[in-house]
Amino acid sequence: MKAFWQILKRYVAPYKGYVGGSVVLNILSAVFNVFSFSLLIPILQILFNVGEAHYEFIPWHRGMPFGEITNNAYYYVSQFVEQYGQSHVLLMLCLVFIGIVAIKVSCYFGASAVMVPIRTGVVRDLRREIYRKILSLPLGFFSQERKGDIIARISGDVQEVETSITSTLEMLVKNPILIVIYLAVLFRMSWQLTLFVIVFAPLMIGIISATGRRLKADSVEAQKYWSDTMSQVEETLGGLRIIKAFRAEHRMDARFGQVTEDMRRKNNQVAVRQASAHPVSEFLGSAMIAIVLWFGGTLILGEHAVIDAPSFMAYMAILYSVIQPIKDLSRAAYSIPKGLASMERIDVILNAENPIREVAEPKPLDGFRESIRFHGVSFSYEDGREVLHEVDLEIPKGKTVAIVGASGAGKSTLVDLIPRFYDPTAGSITIDGVDIRDVRLSDLRALMGNVNQDPILFNDTLFNNIAFGKQDATQEEVETAARIAGAHEFILEKEEGYQTGIGDRGVKLSGGQRQRISIARAILKNPPILILDEATASLDTESERSVQEALDKLMSGRTTIAIAHRLSTIRGADEIIVMDGGRIVERGRHDELIARGGYYRKLHDMQAL
Repeated sequence: MKAFWQILKRYVAPYKGYVGGSVVLNILSAVFNVFSFSLLIPILQILFNVGEAHYEFIPWHRGMPFGEITNNAYYYVSQFVEQYGQSHVLLMLCLVFIGIVAIKVSCYFGASAVMVPIRTGVVRDLRREIYRKILSLPLGFFSQERKGDIIARISGDVQEVETSITSTLEMLVKNPILIVIYLAVLFRMSWQLTLFVIVFAPLMIGIISATGRRLKADSVEAQKYWSDTMSQVEETLGGLRIIKAFRAEHRMDARFGQVTEDMRRKNNQVAVRQASAHPVSEFLGSAMIAIVLWFGGTLILGEHAVIDAPSFMAYMAILYSVIQPIKDLSRAAYSIPKGLASMERIDVILNAENPIREVAEPKPLDGFRESIRFHGVSFSYEDGREVLHEVDLEIPKGKTVAIVGASGAGKSTLVDLIPRFYDPTAGSITIDGVDIRDVRLSDLRALMGNVNQDPILFNDTLFNNIAFGKQDATQEEVETAARIAGAHEFILEKEEGYQTGIGDRGVKLSGGQRQRISIARAILKNPPILILDEATASLDTESERSVQEALDKLMSGRTTIAIAHRLSTIRGADEIIVMDGGRIVERGRHDELIARGGYYRKLHDMQAL
């Protein structure tokens, strides 16, 4: 339960005012409930004509014990009976009983209502914390985690936390209050009976906790199968074209069927164990009631009865009211382990280390004036595989530097180090002589604009996708950027113009149109450093020509770092960096490298062929 209390401490603390209100209302509800049951005693005495006891009025005084208060209440009832008759007093007591019950249920409703903002607020806070963590984590984290698994954690696991933990919070606030107040009254009515009842409580708690521990282990496996299911759905949606092209529908259906069947079997185990919570607690509670009836009956039937029959019936009514909170706590004991299992999976994301750290006192970086320098930069992944080895490189301001090489040569990794998507494992990168690890990430990335091979667009309007990097962009600024990128004409052809939705990842646009929107976005940001990652590699010849014209306008007057497979697109670069096996093997202009007859010439001839 330590993990459970830590979760409450983390997420419920901002809502402690609501918790306080619930505590007060639950106390009032329990007190009025006790009063309603206390009224049963004079009602039963009148109904069964057993009110032979004679009550003497005790003057009211400060610190008056509960027994004397009860005595005075019964004294007034006996006086009313003598004055108005039993029928009228019975009617009066019943009306008072209804009034007290109305107040009690109103307090009960209020106590439940003030817990709703806690439950919904905790879920909202948890989802936002996960989302912020996802935004803050480096790209390397997501190369090791499946997207479907992450989606499952922010959806299914958070939903399970809401169902299993936050929904039980109301019971954990209400039930202990009810149990304590009811037990105090029961002790006051008959300590012998109450002590007898308490002997059976550890037995009930032990049985429930043993089942709860097993339920948590089963829940961890069930949530894992849920993640596998979401991962396969995400993969299927992303690869539907290939699945259909290779006629793999039946194979994918079989894979999905196996995962869902495994999840069904595990969910069956979890559901059966959880379903056992009510019957087990019902049986234990009924057994306890039966034993108390037997024991209480022997006390009443004995020569020196410690409790009379009407009081014993009221005692049993209050005792039954204690049983219900205990049952609710038993259900919570079954539900909480499921939520804890989901919270463990969520914490994998929340507790993930972020190796990209910012210094406490960053140096200012308010522009780009001289050059970007790589000083003996090496980079290895966590598995120890080296991708870059002692790279030395200078990129002067205003120059276009192209990076070429075979797949796996380290081109993209080299470029990803500049905006600190990763940090080098050795060496350093400086901008104008300042190590990029000593400046704010926001200042560093403000200098850069990206155009990738696969344009990353969002399910939003054309206007918002272009203005993505500049929140206060005006319509005129967006249209100017679109004109430079060659996108203005096809946007105006759309029925809703710039307010046209483009679908998931821009599916309603052609490849060339998506790329020109991506270029317009970079133009609007107007960065001094431009990073092109094979920006025309996936386009046909006609689209490539129009996109290349837009890129030429974008590159004008900027420092450009271009990764290219098509060597024809980088003939005019100021310097071409040729990489192989994580090292720079050649460098120079296009004509120089061709004349040298080295690795670049080999790549050029292979493409020409």
